[in-house]
Amino acid sequence: MLSTSARLLQLLTLLQARREWSGQDLAARLGVGERTVRNDVVRLRELGYPIDSAPGRAGGYRLGAGTALPPLLLDDDEACAVAVGLRSSVTGGVGGLEEASVQALTKLDQVLPSRLRHRIGRLAAAMVGVPAPGPSVSVETLTAIAAATHDRERLRFDYTSYQGEVTRRDTEPHRLVHVHRRWYLLGWDVDRADWRTYRVDRMEVRTPNGPRFAHREPPEPDVGGYVERSVREAVWQHHARILLHAPLETLKDRVTSAMGTLEAVDESTCEFRTGADSLPVLATYLGFLEVDFEVLEPPELVAHVAQLGERYRRAAARRPLTA
Repeated sequence: MLSTSARLLQLLTLLQARREWSGQDLAARLGVGERTVRNDVVRLRELGYPIDSAPGRAGGYRLGAGTALPPLLLDDDEACAVAVGLRSSVTGGVGGLEEASVQALTKLDQVLPSRLRHRIGRLAAAMVGVPAPGPSVSVETLTAIAAATHDRERLRFDYTSYQGEVTRRDTEPHRLVHVHRRWYLLGWDVDRADWRTYRVDRMEVRTPNGPRFAHREPPEPDVGGYVERSVREAVWQHHARILLHAPLETLKDRVTSAMGTLEAVDESTCEFRTGADSLPVLATYLGFLEVDFEVLEPPELVAHVAQLGERYRRAAARRPLTA
């Protein structure tokens, strides 16, 4: 039979592994009686672990939330995941986490068994952290937005646009999305009656929050993809619509999300909506697809493709060099 200390640790591991346990199940897993389980629960409570219990046949035990964080028990894979995550956050884009991550990682390294320390060391040696460029986001701002999102309370903030214009926003926050090494908020702008994507580092949250709001379906089920596309399209200097003379099924694997989107027109054609910082980049996309196409807009892309085609025609007409 396990000693009392070992049994307490095993009981704590079980309580952390599943949301709720019956006394009978815990007793069976520990190989003791239900009375012993009740006594062990009392001991864990005395050590600061908030364990909730409910009497009766439908009752049971669960590990609750307390006023302080009690020690956690992690298995090997969980400890490695936490250590790798802490190392990654040191070079992340969230201001205020770097020092806390280093301190937490130091505490974890001190108690890791040698086998895990070597395993994590090999992982760390194979990883290269690239610091996130640009301004970081404070933990306080992220947690304030996350709380408003969870509680479905309107978020009020001052927002600085790309041009430096500051406006007051009243928004129903929906999701925080981390893309392109920046944090973005997808929310319903109450005054503009439309979905908007905001860069969190340009937000200055004001308190208190506004009134609660009812759930609103997002513009697309894939919120991350929607925000990523919105961010990408916002910086495009040129937007284009192209009619491709090929079925959607033929082209869907050739067009990545970074290039644009496809929409079927009929069984033999589809429309390609794309954009880029320059016309040559757009022309390059069209060359990659290797199908006939018609530029629907903009007119300047039509002219650029015509010039490029003439250049290619002249190159093909030249006689090849001979040795």
